[in-house]
Amino acid sequence: MHQIEFKDLVIFIRIAETGNFHDAAELTHLSQPALSRRMQKLEAILGVPLFERTTRKTWLTSVGREFLPKARRMVEEFELSVLGIKDMASQQKGKVTIACIPTAAFYFLPSVINVFNERYPGIRIQILDESANHGLESVIRGDADFGINMAIAQHPEVTFTPLLDDPFVVCLRRDHPLCDLQEVSWEDIAPYKLISVGRASGNRILLDKSLARDQVNLNSFYEVQHLSTSLGLVEMGLGISIVPKLAMPLSTASVLTSRPLKGQQIDRSIGLVKRSSTSLSPAADLFINILLERWSVS
Repeated sequence: MHQIEFKDLVIFIRIAETGNFHDAAELTHLSQPALSRRMQKLEAILGVPLFERTTRKTWLTSVGREFLPKARRMVEEFELSVLGIKDMASQQKGKVTIACIPTAAFYFLPSVINVFNERYPGIRIQILDESANHGLESVIRGDADFGINMAIAQHPEVTFTPLLDDPFVVCLRRDHPLCDLQEVSWEDIAPYKLISVGRASGNRILLDKSLARDQVNLNSFYEVQHLSTSLGLVEMGLGISIVPKLAMPLSTASVLTSRPLKGQQIDRSIGLVKRSSTSLSPAADLFINILLERWSVS
């Protein structure tokens, strides 16, 4: 049985990244016919085509798209094993890809990235700021090394490690009448137009469950797709919104403020999502170690 060679994986990745055989041949210092022969050999070993080609364009097949993150991990793990653990801090040139819900990206990542960059300046970081469902899919497919997501985004193929409980709050303009209250009840909210995110949102699902449990009907007048849009509409004075506390602006100069919900607390658990069936790349492992040092729930 033929074995896949390291060089063939590198060639496959370069073709996928450049979108054509000519540029990939230059990057790998091969003639185009030699590169084509190597790709044909790799496809023969795998038993499936990895690319579709025309005279002008090359693109990945569905199998090729699925194989690409696996090939990147294999190449990275091989390179790191050659460098040796002792030299990782000074010589490593890998990449960590994180699928993170946008509200958590601002909160969790900056302090961790600062420490990580100081220790491992050669490792690049890519952040996929995605919804809970899309972020979970990115981790399962291997497009991301790991994710920071809500506990609601569960799947048999991933594990979840809690990092923080994020309470929902009422988002208001500072000149709104409800700002006179220390806490806001469902009854207080009822007369006002509510700005909600779409029903497919993980945040909306959590909120709707709480409203159904308490048999509460609110005046959900506007519906948007993103929390950032709901904050913008509140800022314009069009209504109020119930959002995770992490979504609130950090600046004290903002016209927006928040009040806690009265009588009960609706929380979303934010945590680390990893594939349970495959090992992490060494670079991702290093990042997660720093993340857990900083944010792990005691």
